[in-house]
Amino acid sequence: MRTMSPLPLCLLLWDLLELALAYLTVSIEPLPPVVVGDAVTLKCNFKTDGKMREIVWYRVTDGGTIKQKIFTFDAMFSTNFSHMENYRKREDLVYQSTVRLPEVRISDNGPYECHVGIYDRATREKVVLASGNIFLNVMAPPTSISVLAADTPAPFSRYQAQNFTLVCVVSGGKPAPLVYFKRDGEPIEATPLPEPPAGAGSWAPRNLLHRDLDDTKVPKSLAAEGEVGGGRPLATADPPRGLAAERGPVTETIPETVVSREFPRWVHVAEPIYYFRHTHAPVSDGTVEARATLTWTLNPQIDNEALFSCEVKHPALSMPMQSEVTLVAPKGPKITMTPTRARVGDTVRILVQGFQNEVFPEPLFTWTRVGSRLLDGSAEHDGKELVLERVPAELNGSMYRCTAQNPLGSTDTHTRLIVFENPNIPRGTEDSNGSLTSHCGFRLVLALTLTVILELT
Repeated sequence: MRTMSPLPLCLLLWDLLELALAYLTVSIEPLPPVVVGDAVTLKCNFKTDGKMREIVWYRVTDGGTIKQKIFTFDAMFSTNFSHMENYRKREDLVYQSTVRLPEVRISDNGPYECHVGIYDRATREKVVLASGNIFLNVMAPPTSISVLAADTPAPFSRYQAQNFTLVCVVSGGKPAPLVYFKRDGEPIEATPLPEPPAGAGSWAPRNLLHRDLDDTKVPKSLAAEGEVGGGRPLATADPPRGLAAERGPVTETIPETVVSREFPRWVHVAEPIYYFRHTHAPVSDGTVEARATLTWTLNPQIDNEALFSCEVKHPALSMPMQSEVTLVAPKGPKITMTPTRARVGDTVRILVQGFQNEVFPEPLFTWTRVGSRLLDGSAEHDGKELVLERVPAELNGSMYRCTAQNPLGSTDTHTRLIVFENPNIPRGTEDSNGSLTSHCGFRLVLALTLTVILELT
């Protein structure tokens, strides 16, 4: 009896094993990043020679710990027949299962899995499983962009250089956008600054440039304290602005508008040195808020009326997104007074409604009374509105100065208060606070006392 050779026996056993086991491969077609609102189709392709049992799509969340089954609303199966020359070669079936997301949202971002199960060729009680996965990257274009000035409102400094910072805030984008600044349409070459450490508070720009003070405009009392550059730096000094009554009787000529544009000699015409910082923070909706800051030493002579723009590039945008501001010093405040015809005892409101030009950054408003203190006894009042309650007749003809200033410059505007008689209040019955005088009250008490005495006698 002839024995069978090992090679044909191995081939026979391999054929029997191949007939018993099912063949299954699964793959998902890769997708490029998509934009919010796009229609996306996830395609799961699998090839098998067995009988299919199930196809399940999952959306994976929480880092893979949770798998949420999603509805397969579009399934298509096509059969690919082959002309077999060898009876032992089995026929493979090619399937495709698709899941269509008509309008993707940021919440759809993440991994997806396609699980396929077929019956084993040996027994229907056993199922052969295979799966494929894909990561759906959903992008979102920025929804808003704005340019602000940091640390405003801030005063105008005539005697010392000061830093100025523009802040560009970009919201709603995913991933974080590329942010950059331009001046008068030209890109700004800036020195990058490192990001602040985590948990640090608001970043305050340091003094970028230390320029010499102009000795022609520094009071002698300050110049005598020390030389510039020695020991400690000189403190910022505002021009002496005491009350007229404290300086003695002075006749002051009041023009309609005074624009202060005298700058010290330390202001050079050289190109400024810019410093740039870019940070971004995740938002709860899956987007990123980006903040970019541009800091330099302000030069009012060349920076006034300069156009700065913040531009954003993002893969979900077809063209850059931008916001621009023009640095402008305040000029020509428009002041209104209500009531227009003030009478004794009325409450008068003096308000700055706007300017002759668009002012940026937001100005700082200070009210003073020329030659005296305000009605409440204070030397000055901050804010766009000055309120004088129960004005007395003594305020008739009083002059009020409104100083509007920002880091680019300052302007003074004056208005005069005219107080008319009030027929409901007899003349001379009010003091400077709008109340009955003590002399009138004394006479009234004396008259009442005499009346009581006469009635008793």
